Amino acid sequence: MKENAGFDRRHALKVLATGAVGVAASPLWVESLSALARQQAHTHAAQAAMIAQEWTPRILTAAQNELVATLTELIIPQTETPGAKAAGVNRFIDGVLHDASSVEREAFLRGLASIDERSQTLFKKAFIDATPEQQTALLTEISKRDGAGGDFFRAIKSMTIDGYYTTEIGLRHELGDSGQLFLPQFPGCEHPEHG
Repeated sequence: MKENAGFDRRHALKVLATGAVGVAASPLWVESLSALARQQAHTHAAQAAMIAQEWTPRILTAAQNELVATLTELIIPQTETPGAKAAGVNRFIDGVLHDASSVEREAFLRGLASIDERSQTLFKKAFIDATPEQQTALLTEISKRDGAGGDFFRAIKSMTIDGYYTTEIGLRHELGDSGQLFLPQFPGCEHPEHG
């Protein structure tokens, strides 16, 4: 499985490009959150350098943040390279939700709650308390759904990929960037004519 993990992550970038078709067919809130995540990706790279600093979610409760961290780690797990949790993707998602409209934010939070509800129905326990096999089975199930569950999965998957591959961990450790792609600061245009 480890041998394919790197390919799967790299393949995720290609999937993200083709996944835009799936997002476009999704409800407006999924499309909007995905677009906002892509827009904020460059600032996340600079903020990810501060990952060791103490942090408190602005939107997510402690339990929701733990659930988001668990879900993102299932989407991009730790292998021979760090996963989504180590990259602070949960922090990125909280930031996106902070800047999202209340409609988009509430739709995402309803989707997050539905994960726990479905886990309680299937396994009689919260999602984070389920076994890794149960968690994977549940995510696989909702990823194939149409409607709210599938929409939520498409939104969190898109934000996870954007959040992960714009961090130093995603770029340097996973993709092997030598520093050409990861910028701790985004300097902007320095041409005087663009003032």
